[in-house]
Amino acid sequence: MGLFKRNPFGHILFLKRWLIRTFGVLTHRRYRGFNELQIEGSEIIKTLPGQNVLFISNHQTYFADVVAMFHVFNASLKGRVDSIKNVGYLWHPKLNIYYVAAKETMKSGLLPRILAYAGAITVERTWRAKGQDVQREVNPNDTENIRIALEDGWVITFPQGTTKPFKPIRKGTAHIIKQHKPIVVPIVIDGFRRSFDKKGLRMKKKGILQSFIIKEPLEIDYDNDTIDEIVEKIEYAIEQHPSFLKVIPAEELEAQEELNKKRQWDY
Repeated sequence: MGLFKRNPFGHILFLKRWLIRTFGVLTHRRYRGFNELQIEGSEIIKTLPGQNVLFISNHQTYFADVVAMFHVFNASLKGRVDSIKNVGYLWHPKLNIYYVAAKETMKSGLLPRILAYAGAITVERTWRAKGQDVQREVNPNDTENIRIALEDGWVITFPQGTTKPFKPIRKGTAHIIKQHKPIVVPIVIDGFRRSFDKKGLRMKKKGILQSFIIKEPLEIDYDNDTIDEIVEKIEYAIEQHPSFLKVIPAEELEAQEELNKKRQWDY
């Protein structure tokens, strides 16, 4: 029975393990080789419990963001400090890591369907479908699946629901936090939009310094914080609050552009 043991969603863990290993090896040089993933805060990962942890992050590509998280989380759990050196950390990966993704995206081709087996919790977006604005009720099955995933392990979500920066936080994430009381760990990523295409499947540029910052868990009063207060905490935590939009002096922009050109890593 061990070979065919399944998770709460019916996925065979043996297959999931080999899927993570295979795609992990194939993608490793996208973050350590062709580009360089600079990690901060990996020590936080080892302090977290095995279940009921919700990671919230800004979003830059459909898939590359999540793949990087699988790398960083597993490397950190195996003792790597701010590093994904030596992909051997994926030989025994953590199998109860899930990520929330739009059902439409995960059914858009063979590769997304395969990647979904690695841990996707597919949800129907209430505001967007097939490139059109829509308005529909939340599917109760979606929120139930997120609850099941939190009870089983860790869940990654992108509360803006889009790869466009500084878009509003969807209140559904705040409702999940208030209802299920998970430990909420913010992550801020950068450089992925420059490295990959929008889907995060194709390399766009090499030599990009990607950043991956893991922050301390949010302090949330689950009983007394309002939904709007939790939304605001999320905005600040993943650095998507409007206050992060500022007028940048021309000199700083020029310096940043020069830095981008030189964003090579040192051996």
